[in-house]
Parts: sequence; structure tokens; C-alpha cells
Amino acid sequence: MLIPGAGGASWYWHLVARRLAEAGGTVVAVDLPAADERAGLPEYADATVAAVTTATPTTGATPATGVTGATGAAVRPGADGAGHAASGGGEVVVVAASLGAFVAPLVCERLPVSLVVLVNGMIPLPGETPGAWWEATGQPAARRASDLRAGRPPDADFDATTYFFHDLPAPLAAQASAGEPTQSEAVFGSRLLIDAWPPVPTRVLVGRDDRFFPAQFQRRVARERLGLSADEIPGGHLVALANPSAVTARLLSYAEAALGPIGPR
Repeated sequence: MLIPGAGGASWYWHLVARRLAEAGGTVVAVDLPAADERAGLPEYADATVAAVTTATPTTGATPATGVTGATGAAVRPGADGAGHAASGGGEVVVVAASLGAFVAPLVCERLPVSLVVLVNGMIPLPGETPGAWWEATGQPAARRASDLRAGRPPDADFDATTYFFHDLPAPLAAQASAGEPTQSEAVFGSRLLIDAWPPVPTRVLVGRDDRFFPAQFQRRVARERLGLSADEIPGGHLVALANPSAVTARLLSYAEAALGPIGPR
């Protein structure tokens, strides 16, 4: 299962989803109700679970269009070759990008999840809102320090090309910027109603060149909040578009370590 970040578009994951399908995985990339001013984290989780239990998984075709981060889940087929997320017999891997990290623990309460992978994720604490996460983690100061080290003007107006599209191939950057989706503010005031991070094996994957959530910052947050060391690969905040082969290789490695060989058996 592939969950996007802000904007909620499954398109963000399309290059990774195709590669996972080619490797034998069964993939569902989720569109979140990002434009809905009434939708908070529970509604995002509802949309994710509904997508997994009702959608036709990707097995080679391009998933539905969408734009910037994504949440997704890959379901390892059972002995009959079919995915069983709906019936509870499958092994679900939840992969959550950026804001999708707030959705992942809610999905773990409702599906048989065997592994969570956070990709440039906003790692939350129980009871936290996405809106409070920024100051609580020190993200603004970390981004400013990173800008200063790199010689970027730290007080300039926010520029999506500088922080999101800087390492994308030109055609992908144009496609992503042209289709940038609306993100309502509702979810940023929605509290994460869990008592603790779910008791599910979790991996943290960081884009080494992320200018929005600098790698050093992400490593600290992963250590402080989950007690985990983050793995790094080349790529910025939209690493699934910038470096889909490396993301796919890591996801397959994590899934095979947790579940065994991927693909029909």
C-alpha cells in the first residue's frame, strides 16, 4: 500500500508502483481526500482502507493519477496468488510519504500490516496534529540551517521548485508542478488518536538531498520519536519521482527481510 503526502495524489507513486509490480508485488496506490475541508486523519485512514479493500491492485498498469506524496500498501499474494488484504489473510506493507506518516498508524489498527516504511515522513507522536508537528520537531529551524549551509536565501518566499522539484527530470517536474493538487487545512488540525506507535516493524527511509526535511533533521526525529536509525538514498523530498529505482530496491529489500520473497509462490 502506497500512501501519498500532502495533496494526496497517488500519481506520486506511479514510477515506484510500476517497478514493484514488475518485481511481482501487488500494489495499491491511494488517493487521499486532500481537498475536502471536512476530512481529517480518520477520513484519510478510511479512504486508505477502502482503497485497499475495494480497489483493483496494480500489477503492471499505471495507477490512478494524482500528484505529490502518497500512501500505499503492497499486499504479498497468498498461496492461491491472490492478495487478501480485504479478508485479513494477506501481509500488508504500508509505505507512507511525508504527511502520510500520520495515516500509517491508523491503518495498522484496521488492516493486517506486517511492515511500515516511512519515506521522508512526518513521524508523529500520539495525540499530535500535523499542524503542531512542525514546531514540535524543529523543522523550520532545521530547514533554515540547511538553507544557510547550502547558500540558499533562508528568508525568501517559499518556492516549490527549490524545495520539491529541484532534482526531478524536467518532464516530471513540469507534470508535477502543473498538476499540483489542492490541500485543505482541515487535516492539519486533526489529532492523531493513538496511544502509541503500533507494534509493527518500521523502517525509515530518507532522501539525502531533501531540502524540505533535511536528512540530518529526519535522522534526529526518527531516533527521538521511534528509536530508529534512518536509511538514506540519493534524492530530495519527492524521492519516489526523483529516484524511483532506489526507492523500489529499498522497499523490496525491507519487504523480503520481513516477509520473505515477493511475488506469487
